[in-house]
Amino acid sequence: MSSTRVTDSQLDPERWVHEHGDYLLSNALLRLRDRTKAEDAVQDTLVTALHSRASFRGDSSVRTWLTGILKNKVLEALRKQAREVAHHDASPTDDDVFGPESDFDERGHLLPNRMPSPFSLSPSDSLEKQEFYVALRQCLDELPERVGQAFVSVEMDRRPADDVADDLQLKRNNLYVLLHRARKKLRACLESNWFGERRTSPPSTPERRDS
Repeated sequence: MSSTRVTDSQLDPERWVHEHGDYLLSNALLRLRDRTKAEDAVQDTLVTALHSRASFRGDSSVRTWLTGILKNKVLEALRKQAREVAHHDASPTDDDVFGPESDFDERGHLLPNRMPSPFSLSPSDSLEKQEFYVALRQCLDELPERVGQAFVSVEMDRRPADDVADDLQLKRNNLYVLLHRARKKLRACLESNWFGERRTSPPSTPERRDS
């Protein structure tokens, strides 16, 4: 059985920065919502990759390998941040964050008929996907930091809710509250800034074909 040959250029840190630096930073920014923390995570990723490059066998692309290391660095940063604010839990009744809502009882618990539903607004067309994710990123930036982190972890990274709750030092019920409200905010934002624009765009005229 032949193995994939790893070239010296694939293990060149300067090439990593040139070819993958922007991608890694964008990835980290989406999840950490803070440029300094994102840059630190990327730097830690490159340092770790440099020290462990001898173990890279080429079974995946360099970008996939670096992204896997970055994922662990992002989780470390999220857990560190959560520990720092462990005594300031994200309360589901915090009106300063979201304002009063009728989806919760007097103790801030999510009502049974308001449990989170899957977030499935993404279009199927590849070009529309690119446009959609630009709009989604802009809408995510309008969410409070911790709420955006919770949404990205559960809905985009598809991580188990229990793991995300542990990482963010949240009770599971509180995580559900944040996810529910994040979906409502994102839907409203996307309806205004993406779907709304597409509804008002003039429909394209189908090309006439002679029979």
